[in-house]
Amino acid sequence: MREWMIPYYELMTRSEIPKVALKYWLLFLILLPAILGAGAPVVVGNFSAGTLDGWDEESFAGHTDYQLVTRDGRQVLQARSQAAASGLFRKVRIDLTRTPYLNWSWKIENTLKYDPGSAQGIPDERSKQGDDYPARIYVVFSGGLLFWKTKALNYVWSSSQQQGANWANAYTSNARMIAVQGGDESAGLWVSEQRNIREDFKLLFGKDVRYVDAVAVMTDTDNTGSEALAWYGDIYFSAD
Repeated sequence: MREWMIPYYELMTRSEIPKVALKYWLLFLILLPAILGAGAPVVVGNFSAGTLDGWDEESFAGHTDYQLVTRDGRQVLQARSQAAASGLFRKVRIDLTRTPYLNWSWKIENTLKYDPGSAQGIPDERSKQGDDYPARIYVVFSGGLLFWKTKALNYVWSSSQQQGANWANAYTSNARMIAVQGGDESAGLWVSEQRNIREDFKLLFGKDVRYVDAVAVMTDTDNTGSEALAWYGDIYFSAD
């Protein structure tokens, strides 16, 4: 007997084949989202492709000019602010158990120099009067109907804080600021960043989180009355 060498489907009746095929096809469809989502990068800001699809503007004080430009041989998002504060945001649903790392690149012309409330003329970013940044990226975690439970991580290019410093936002303790870059040492250069969002959230809010609900970029100068020019490269989440 050599039946053990015959493929299993050849031993089935014709009526059984469609049933088995349908079963495995349904199983494939059920598992497909997990297969595609496991470790696959999730692009949030595809600026290099020349698109702002899915992004909306929110104004807080005046208008920061955002536009796609070619800079240093690639297409990026440029932000120019003159005593203004508006940001671009995109609603997304990111599962941090699959893609916990946020990746981006950015570049600034220079940090902010003038703050009328500061003796040194450098913004005190821990105060409301100095809460301005040449570049920042928000990661927002919705509280749903409990809007007061909405939290945010702010990754900023700081004008006055040392790289690695973190502090509560001057307006709300539900937003934490992290100085990913500090000062002018890297001004004029493209800097690539990567942060483990889930770990940062645990560190700063003392609890775990699974989903990101929105990402935003903002270059703002309304509190200090200063000017800023910055550029943002593509933004995406990854597994590592």
